Amino acid sequence: MRTHVRKSIGISAPRKSRGVGLIEVLIAVLVMGIGMLGIAALQATSLRNSQSSLERGNAVIQTYTILDAMRANQTAAAAGSYNLAAMTCSKFATPGSLAQKDINNWIDAMHAMLGDSTSTCGQINCTAASLCTVTVQWDDSRGSDGSGTQQIQTVSQL
Repeated sequence: MRTHVRKSIGISAPRKSRGVGLIEVLIAVLVMGIGMLGIAALQATSLRNSQSSLERGNAVIQTYTILDAMRANQTAAAAGSYNLAAMTCSKFATPGSLAQKDINNWIDAMHAMLGDSTSTCGQINCTAASLCTVTVQWDDSRGSDGSGTQQIQTVSQL
């Protein structure tokens, strides 16, 4: 009785299927690369939106800052000493009254928190009934929608 023993050196793949593993790896790397680019774009958008949100929050803080200063000097506020007829981006050269000093401090704080650009401005308008509208304007070109100038308006009774 004879038994045949086969000697197996190794299983050889057919010629047509050689290199398929390399193509699979290349496709996997391509898919991973596209995914990483998507994650990077998502991170950049998130950072831009976070900056815009921070600036909006700071603008709201600035509206309440000047309203609190006006409540502390309510007689002058009711007399219209804090009123700024137009958007004001610069300080008074020589502030004479407490209201002008408060406005100068407010404009300094806006420039510090919202950027020292020419579009960082504020406006105050109080009626005889002590109903005051405070508007803060700043450059939000890095924000989510890319528009340059943003405004926040707060209306409050003193």
